[in-house]
Amino acid sequence: MKHAVSILLVQWFLLLNVTATGASSIIQLEGVTVTPHVQSENMQWRRPPDPELGARVELFLVNRGDAAVRLQGESPVTFDGRTPEQLIGDKVWAWHATPSSWRESSVQWTPHTMTVLTFNTLREAWGVDTAHVLSIDHSKGNQRLSFTLPRPDLWLSSVTFSGDTLASRPTEFVVHMVNHSGQSLSIQGCHVWLPNPGQSIHLFRRSPEVLNLQSFTGDRLLPSGEHGGFVARCTPLPLTYGVIEVIVASQTGARRSLWAHLRIKPEVFDISGGWVASDINGRNSLTLVPYLKMLQGMHINTAHMGHLPGYTDNKELYAQYPLKLFNKLDPVDQFDNEAVLPRVHAVEFLGEPQYGGGRPVPPQTVWEALAPYQTTRLPTTVTHSEERLWRNYAGLSDYPHYDAYRVCAPAADNWSGYERWDGQSLRWGAPLETIGDMTRSLRELNRPRAIAYWSQGAHAGWSARRPRTRSSPTPDELRTQAYHALANRITSLYWFNLSHKSLLKFPDLIGPITHVNREIRLMDQILLHGDAYEYRRVLCEGQPDWDLSSVVAPEAGLFFANDVAYAADMNEGVFRFETARQGEFTFHLPSWLASPAEVFRVDAKGTQDVDYTLNGRTLVIRDNVHVVGTYMVARESGVRARTRQRLAELLETEQRLGFDPDNHQSNRETLEGLLK
Repeated sequence: MKHAVSILLVQWFLLLNVTATGASSIIQLEGVTVTPHVQSENMQWRRPPDPELGARVELFLVNRGDAAVRLQGESPVTFDGRTPEQLIGDKVWAWHATPSSWRESSVQWTPHTMTVLTFNTLREAWGVDTAHVLSIDHSKGNQRLSFTLPRPDLWLSSVTFSGDTLASRPTEFVVHMVNHSGQSLSIQGCHVWLPNPGQSIHLFRRSPEVLNLQSFTGDRLLPSGEHGGFVARCTPLPLTYGVIEVIVASQTGARRSLWAHLRIKPEVFDISGGWVASDINGRNSLTLVPYLKMLQGMHINTAHMGHLPGYTDNKELYAQYPLKLFNKLDPVDQFDNEAVLPRVHAVEFLGEPQYGGGRPVPPQTVWEALAPYQTTRLPTTVTHSEERLWRNYAGLSDYPHYDAYRVCAPAADNWSGYERWDGQSLRWGAPLETIGDMTRSLRELNRPRAIAYWSQGAHAGWSARRPRTRSSPTPDELRTQAYHALANRITSLYWFNLSHKSLLKFPDLIGPITHVNREIRLMDQILLHGDAYEYRRVLCEGQPDWDLSSVVAPEAGLFFANDVAYAADMNEGVFRFETARQGEFTFHLPSWLASPAEVFRVDAKGTQDVDYTLNGRTLVIRDNVHVVGTYMVARESGVRARTRQRLAELLETEQRLGFDPDNHQSNRETLEGLLK
């Protein structure tokens, strides 16, 4: 035991070993963040995935000298004697963001400023528990710094900046942490490192300590094996890249910093309808008021589009039925301005670059395509589609998202390879709960960034596969896919694809999509401020029964019970859920929610009392559930009343529009008439 403690102390104090040759130790390595690659064991592929797992690595370097230095040569940094370009060419790394890839031709590295070297590796030789040497050529000489890539035992799992729109300068951010260090820690403080205005976005100066810091527990303690964090309130932050430094201390007083390099952007839960702009008899669908009313009544606030003549330039129409922009957004000065930025969701234009069924775009090429946006306030995003290899693209964008549909649609995984239903293989569908597997995978690969998900909606362009005749999901199939993503924490959802023709082809999905969106609006603040806390599969006689997941925030938590005991109807080719079935769900509560003031169920109709018992930090809920049960656990009274008030506002919006094609045939006929 004494030997184990000694090893732990060595790991604590000597996370990295720094030496310098040819120059004094001007550049110091302040920290290393390692995010190990993960891969789901439940996904099935036509070709086996590469078994080697690398890691996403961030090296935080500071000029501790008294004078500025200038990096020398085309490749001023090398790793184990090789340039980043050589490591990528040898398929050892996937991509890098180091000085040879920066868009600035020359950077003056001033004293006491930090830079971050980021790279994503492909091989176990550059995975966790490996040692390497960084060489830096600069105007004061050459430095060699030895460093290791330790398996993380403590990390920042989520960092979320608050704001009403993308143009908001955050004055608050929420940090979630996970502690597996083997000892209890105390949160000592937090700093934000920011670029100097008008200078390189790759150099950061440490700001004064964030003094207004409120830990979730109130005592700033983070026990071993626990999840915790804090809310930080600060002066308005610029919308640029920054570095978050969180300082913790052990019981012996040893201090340690945790690091994250990410874009400072307000996190807003947006709901997209996908490619909603389509041609309707020579007219753009987004110039048709009945269609716009339907989308607004479904709480859609985003679309895959840029500026659209006849819509975004029609001030009265666009002001009344606004949709956020989600496209290439080029030229950037048309979007990165105070007038338009509040109506921007994110940059997206690369399609599915990692799609293994086609010809994958190299990750470094993707980085280069996104690089022009680094100096803007526009967050970038990439659509991931194949969990088998999307780890190669980890960390490339500010707001990664994925698409993977479980019935009818084209898919990267091998549907006939799943032995889920008594050994019978399917070609028309895949296990619906694999949405949860993929959400957890993408989330962990990109932490502490948030992620989003393209959920399967109504789409007129898919073909059914025998014996299935329906070419879009049923209402239950649609609902469960969305909820497996929500339960594992996404912070935006994009429906594919709510075009005018698609919704009229599958009108029975208008109501279910509206209900999911209404429910998102009731819980979006918890999803935004929260972090994934627990996931557990419950079996019954060896078969999947329930997937239990939770997302916890400082003020409340969301607890989800997803029914995974659904049946595959081999005659009609659909997945069927029981109308409702009784379940008893055991959830574990974080310490700050251990004595909740309110526990209730929430859905599109409102809030309901629920049968529950508390035993310490164990919550047991008994309920009849159809597809999914969602429960709120509030730290203090008032959350339920605010949820009810929010529901009333949402219903008032729907009613004010006076257009409900789900419940009124005449409204549907109006939409159909536009097609004639």
